[in-house]
Amino acid sequence: MKKIQILGTGCSKCEKLAANAEAAAKELGIEYQIEKIKELSEIMKFGVMLTPALAINGTVKTVGKVPSPEQIKEMLK
Repeated sequence: MKKIQILGTGCSKCEKLAANAEAAAKELGIEYQIEKIKELSEIMKFGVMLTPALAINGTVKTVGKVPSPEQIKEMLK
């Protein structure tokens, strides 16, 4: 199971990133869990200073942008 973590305070870009990540995981047909991390202290533990950010299984993959579902699918493979 892939753990997809959305790091952000809940802004519109954070919500779009969550939607894109969910779409990518569904298209790949993989088991996944989405976790939204909104506390700044928790976000900073990842070393992230710019949101939104995407982490997969605890590893930060993107910071400060909203990748497309196609780009996220590549990260999930």
